[in-house]
Amino acid sequence: MSEPLDSDLATIVDAFAATGVPDWHTLSVESARELEDDVFAPDRDTAVRYTRDVEIDGPHGAVPIRAVRPAVGGELPTVVFYHGGLWALGSLDSVEDICRDIAVRTPAVVLAVDYRLAPEHPFPSGLDDCISAYAWARDNVDAFGGDRTRVSVAGTSAGGNLATGVARFCRDGDIPTPDRQTLLYPMIDDDRTRDSYTENESGPLLSRGAIEHFWEAYLRSPVDRANPYVAPLRGDQSGLPTTTVVTAGHDPLRDEGVAYAETLDATGVDTTHQHYPSMCHGFLSLTDGVAVADEAMDAVADRIVD
Repeated sequence: MSEPLDSDLATIVDAFAATGVPDWHTLSVESARELEDDVFAPDRDTAVRYTRDVEIDGPHGAVPIRAVRPAVGGELPTVVFYHGGLWALGSLDSVEDICRDIAVRTPAVVLAVDYRLAPEHPFPSGLDDCISAYAWARDNVDAFGGDRTRVSVAGTSAGGNLATGVARFCRDGDIPTPDRQTLLYPMIDDDRTRDSYTENESGPLLSRGAIEHFWEAYLRSPVDRANPYVAPLRGDQSGLPTTTVVTAGHDPLRDEGVAYAETLDATGVDTTHQHYPSMCHGFLSLTDGVAVADEAMDAVADRIVD
């Protein structure tokens, strides 16, 4: 890390630490989910035309989706969005604010996906739900004024892993590949020997211990570690869509995100890497109080759709 933590961000991090909230992995899964939903409870300050909740049929049962439509006329591009939370935490409520922000700034119809969570539903259940939601959007997003021919995927953290997994599945199969993939501080590989894991072992906002704990909860067995749908950095990147990767200097996941951007670019994928050395994991959820995060979100919105 060449820059200290941004002063605006440090104020928020210190206030969060002062509450005495324990690390996610030290709690039961149920308690960690309640804490995540409480911390990221939507304030809904970003005005949109409407949100609508629907359920679609997936391979493992119903998959809830929340559509966010900005107050803009005409047919809009679509972003299918996958929340973070280490594959085990997060909900439609905890991700609504960032989806509203993306919908308004882009503008686009944003479809947030409430995929199945580990450990009750380990890989590939959540990814199966994400693929089903994307395929459904390709056929049905016009119900919300979205353009079925312009559909991209995006996600934060573990959701970034799922977003690129969806793009990979489409490339390998017969579903139209997303126009773009936007990966915000993504979980890309479980190799924790990289420098960023040592430099940011205790966070802020995401610790090495939490990552290690929930990686184990997500996997069915050690064999899954070699699966490129689990660890995308280990797979063939050719043919993947135009990509934006966002990384943060004070994030344990920094170096794997950097490596993925470099690998995509070297493979010939049109790749933009936005790195913010003074930021930490999750900073794009803090646009109201952190000027750098606000600017970064504008840059994301500029590239998230064609």
